[in-house]
Amino acid sequence: MSTTFEQRLRRLEDILAIQQLFIDYGHYLDAGAFDAYAALFARDGELHLGPLGVARGPDAIGALMTKMLGDQIGRSFHIISSPRIAFEGDDRATSEVMWTVLDRSGADRPVVSMLGRHRDVLVRENCQWRFLLRRGFVDIPAKLAAG
Repeated sequence: MSTTFEQRLRRLEDILAIQQLFIDYGHYLDAGAFDAYAALFARDGELHLGPLGVARGPDAIGALMTKMLGDQIGRSFHIISSPRIAFEGDDRATSEVMWTVLDRSGADRPVVSMLGRHRDVLVRENCQWRFLLRRGFVDIPAKLAAG
């Protein structure tokens, strides 16, 4: 089945919008803008962070992040990389990204403090891509890794 130019263009626009969602996620997290961060989730969105907590709905997600990171604003920096996106129709997709957290614990240099992945279910809600389900996995350090 062939696709039209308009369909291909819309798919590219969707890819860019989802990549921007990932960028905004890291930016709002590092800035401590937890209300904006929580608004990246669908109305019935869920955030699963393994032993660090689970939250359902934007209000609970914002509260969880405030509890976890509220006193650490400006001390860590997230680098989001290697996005993989698979579409399931026009308004749903799955994705996986890698993330690296740098912190200020080094004398005069940043230190890599954590590495991991997010696996997501994304939906288009009110013409915007949002996280329906975001599952976080820590690969390093081992004490936070699942398994």
